[in-house]
Amino acid sequence: MDDPLVPSARDLLIISGAECFELLDLNDLRESLEQALLAFSNGDASVPPRVAARTGLGLLGAMPGNVDQMGMAAKLVSVFPGNHGTSIPSHQALVAVFDQDNGRPLALMDGTYLTGIRTGAAAALGADLAARADATTLAIIGAGVQGHAAARTFAKIRDWTDIRIASRNPASAQALAAVTSGARAVSTFEEAVRGADVVALCTDAPEPVIDHAWLSRGTHVSSVGGTSGPEIDSATMTAADRVLVEWRGATSNAPPAGAHELQGIDVDKVVEVGEVLAGRARARTSDHELTVYKSTGHAVEDIAAAQVIYDKAITTGAGVRVKI
Repeated sequence: MDDPLVPSARDLLIISGAECFELLDLNDLRESLEQALLAFSNGDASVPPRVAARTGLGLLGAMPGNVDQMGMAAKLVSVFPGNHGTSIPSHQALVAVFDQDNGRPLALMDGTYLTGIRTGAAAALGADLAARADATTLAIIGAGVQGHAAARTFAKIRDWTDIRIASRNPASAQALAAVTSGARAVSTFEEAVRGADVVALCTDAPEPVIDHAWLSRGTHVSSVGGTSGPEIDSATMTAADRVLVEWRGATSNAPPAGAHELQGIDVDKVVEVGEVLAGRARARTSDHELTVYKSTGHAVEDIAAAQVIYDKAITTGAGVRVKI
């Protein structure tokens, strides 16, 4: 078509969710996440706050970003909590990858698995930095997508001797425990949390799912939920000695860009993961501190995961090329 408004046809690589699963090695993802979060905290990334369009049932979020020398991408993610218990995931996403030099679209990939596993891997990285070195007991609260991601990614950071899994759906907890080495399902959240060295909160509950009274000094609490409300109780947030985040803007931006738990928090105890990786801050200074990692999800994490997938797809020939 000879029309200056219509660009010439070009290749776009389409990568399925199943291919993303095969291509995204967890060790490669950890390395890429460290690079991306370090770049962000060093000022070598451009990421505006997430925006979302809301419906009565959920939201559609947009998360564009650029990490220097790594990649440029944008994610569209829908969050519909009412999908829990159905065959449709509560979080569904697409990620578009662009050329950093000329802006050309390079790839479009399913972002649903990518979102779940990068969230779990970032939380595991936070726990690796902030949990005690001698931590051996892990509690996983929630046995959906994020519970499964936590079981896979947290297995990489410590040799757990006891993994307790609890869910609002006992059958889900039992199913996750059955496929997780060293894990057992327990009846209540309190039973899972009391005495645990690390507590991984992986729910989409609209209100807190733990009580500060259940926690021992020296515990690390990780939270990746909280789309609809705070997943961590206010007493725990107040008592926390260190709060690890992907970006400081999570304290000053209202949800969905920021986190419910971080609104009004003492910013002096908040540190970015990238600042810890750079050696400018510490995630823990003693074995007695209560530490928290609060995730909001961040575009640099999507870029980190998408770039690993895209690079592997190019070298292996995965995906399908279409003309657009």
